[in-house]
Amino acid sequence: MSEELEELLPNDNGNHETITKVTGMYKDWFLDYASYVILERAVPAIEDGFKPVQRRIMHSMKDLDDGRYNKVANIVGHTMQYHPHGDASIADAMVQIGQKNLLIDTQGNWGNILTGDSAAASRYIEARLSKFALEILYNPKITEWQSSYDGRRKEPINLPVRFPLLLAQGAEGIAVGLSTKILPHNFLELIDASIKHLRGKRFTLVPDFPTSGIIDATNYNDGNRGGKVRVRARISQRDKNSLVITEIPFATTTSSLIDSILKANDKGKIKIKKIEDNTAAEVEILVHLPSGISPDKTIDALYAFTNCEMSISPLGCIIEDNKPIFIGVSEMLRKSTDNTVELLKNDLEIRLKELQEQWHFASLERIFIENRIYRDIEEEETWEGVISAIDKGLKPHTKHLLRAVTTEDITRLTEIRIKRISKFDIDKATQRIEALDEQIEEVKHHLANLIDFAEAYFQRLKKEYGEGKERKTEIRVFDDVDATKVVIRNTKLYVNRAEGFVGTGMRREEYVCDCSDIDDIIVFTQEGKMMVTKVESKTFVGKNIIHVAVFKKKDSRTVYNLIYRDGKGGATYIKRFSVTSITRDREYDLTNGSKSSNVLYFSANPNGEAEIVTVLLRQVGSVKKLKWDIDFADILIKGRGSKGNLVTKYSVKRIELKEKGVSTLKPRKIWFDDTVQRLNVDERGELIGEFRGEDRLLIITQSGIVKTIIPELTTRFDNDMIVLEKWVPKKPISAIYFDGGKERYFVKRFLIENEGREETFISDHPNSQLEIVSTDWRPVADVEFTKERGKDRKPNMQVDLENFISVKGISALGNQLTKEKINQISLLDPLPFEPPKELSANDIEVVEAKMVAPQESDANKDAPAVDSDTAAEPNGEVDETGQASLF
Repeated sequence: MSEELEELLPNDNGNHETITKVTGMYKDWFLDYASYVILERAVPAIEDGFKPVQRRIMHSMKDLDDGRYNKVANIVGHTMQYHPHGDASIADAMVQIGQKNLLIDTQGNWGNILTGDSAAASRYIEARLSKFALEILYNPKITEWQSSYDGRRKEPINLPVRFPLLLAQGAEGIAVGLSTKILPHNFLELIDASIKHLRGKRFTLVPDFPTSGIIDATNYNDGNRGGKVRVRARISQRDKNSLVITEIPFATTTSSLIDSILKANDKGKIKIKKIEDNTAAEVEILVHLPSGISPDKTIDALYAFTNCEMSISPLGCIIEDNKPIFIGVSEMLRKSTDNTVELLKNDLEIRLKELQEQWHFASLERIFIENRIYRDIEEEETWEGVISAIDKGLKPHTKHLLRAVTTEDITRLTEIRIKRISKFDIDKATQRIEALDEQIEEVKHHLANLIDFAEAYFQRLKKEYGEGKERKTEIRVFDDVDATKVVIRNTKLYVNRAEGFVGTGMRREEYVCDCSDIDDIIVFTQEGKMMVTKVESKTFVGKNIIHVAVFKKKDSRTVYNLIYRDGKGGATYIKRFSVTSITRDREYDLTNGSKSSNVLYFSANPNGEAEIVTVLLRQVGSVKKLKWDIDFADILIKGRGSKGNLVTKYSVKRIELKEKGVSTLKPRKIWFDDTVQRLNVDERGELIGEFRGEDRLLIITQSGIVKTIIPELTTRFDNDMIVLEKWVPKKPISAIYFDGGKERYFVKRFLIENEGREETFISDHPNSQLEIVSTDWRPVADVEFTKERGKDRKPNMQVDLENFISVKGISALGNQLTKEKINQISLLDPLPFEPPKELSANDIEVVEAKMVAPQESDANKDAPAVDSDTAAEPNGEVDETGQASLF
């Protein structure tokens, strides 16, 4: 070692210690190692979509292929001739390929991607190449070869894959300093996208997973870095106390999914009774709920707190020209499709050359035998003489050939057997040459129209191998689940009003309500202060608490009614306000800010109720009117920072509740967003109507189920829902259905008598089917009859359903529509009808009344001001007009 790399340090005992610098060595070796892991182990090549181990497995399977199954252990052992690593890694890689059910025809227990069960040992399972693999993977004539790691054999540099295989299978790998995660895509959609690319059209690719489920690919970003997809399990309500999971998200198993549900239950995020896993060939996980737990909220909670919803971040890293690059899936498909076109071109060129060689020799053979040139060699005694004689005899007849005659051609002619010459048929030879001419012209045509040929190739792949490869994962835009709205109230909130403490750990104090550990709570004090804070075990918020509750963000329907005295001995004011935007842990003053202000009356009304209170004054001086009523409905709802309206300038003895109020808010408008299949109040989708507290939604499904529900924003809807509208109790529902038992069509009209109960209004025979349903007052149906052989088609029949049958019970069979065979039933425009007038939101006039106090004899001494200015928020903060920011 050089002196520059060594330094001798003296030691106490006379010995010497050598220190060697390894900086350069480490730098070189680490770079070599990183390059090896990236290129030879973790990242797939764009040319064929394989990692090296996968490529060697497929090459070995072709070596062993005889159409029969081979033991996987045998294939693994054969692959070790090409792959310089252990058998376990080869077997694992082969199982992963086999589970994708595309390239390998499997036999035996290959594991289960749904449950996560592993495959049997490689000595117990068998495999062979699928027909699809044999179609797209191999062509030794256009394959580039290299020596194996020990130099004893040849292995392909890349397989000539003529299909976007990388995107069909997906890939995942972790290398040194980078990783790749290419999500699998749908077989048929990849072929369609390839065809669109060949035609110069735009295309979009969305992942498709073998575990099915639901995907929101809004932010997929074409599979590039920074993108993500959200995948969800398919959860439906089996009955009022159980849910069923029938599809799971990609990258999960039923075991990991159940574990996440149990953990969420243990933490109190959700509440379940028990879970049953009935998964076999198909996923079936039953989630049993305790009585009283909402199935709709539980579904949302499963998405919010368990692996029923997963976020996957793709990362498109591939090897091209012996180096890693990051590209999107669209560019991967374009490169793969262009590569397929080039490979098909090479195939055609090789095929053309082979056909031309066959035509060339067939023509030479015909000339050689037809002109009896073989007789010219009878007198020749040397090999050179034989070659020369044949060459001389051929020359007058070879002007039409595609190339010059070579010695190799003449040598092949000398190898023709006498028996073949004696049985030579000039007509058959001519037909063979003509057939070769046709094939050559066909190949030349394909080469001249290469894009059309490639498109036909992809169409053939789709036709021959596309059966059963339809999209499994449903594409949908997800709604965002608000965790605070669906979390189970898993703890209790307590308050010490006098001392000013709230929390979940104060079990000896006054119980307030159930809450969750992610909730916020809102607190009001006697001094007119308000604060919103996070739920903790014990928190000081201010002495003399008068109200505490769980705070709901953006809650504009909860209205607070407040009467307060401004300072010591000051005037009394009244105000109404809602709290929609706050800064957590900040104290807000709801009074005019004067010292010693005091709250005289307070109420929190979840639906904007406005009560009537009685104000009683103290007997002071000449005040004669000591008692009068105030209706909060006459007070305009303003921001929390408003000063309020003047009640009186005199001293108030007390304020008493005289009469509870009704809601003063307008009916709530509700929309249905078909994209996410959810209700909302944000004006997204189709307006369903205006709803008051007692109003309900009417839901009818294609399976003949009808029900009415309270319109909660957490409600989930079945895929076969065909009617969703505001329910009018006196409005009849009309239906025409086919009864499977009687094999007849029936008409019925009925009213819903049991609110909230799910009922079936067609017969329960498995062949029964709902044809049409209408919620119009006077619907009309058009019936088209089936044409019978040898007869004219019977003219259509129009049926006024109101006159056809009267309104009966929901369980009634109904009246038979006709005995004739029906081809189609459709609804026409309903007949005119003036529905009974109902009280609507427009009929209610919301009056901004000015509060007027009782008149006194001494020149209106106690008359309140009609309306005071709204106080500005401190520090320039915007108040609840929608302008302020939340947390």
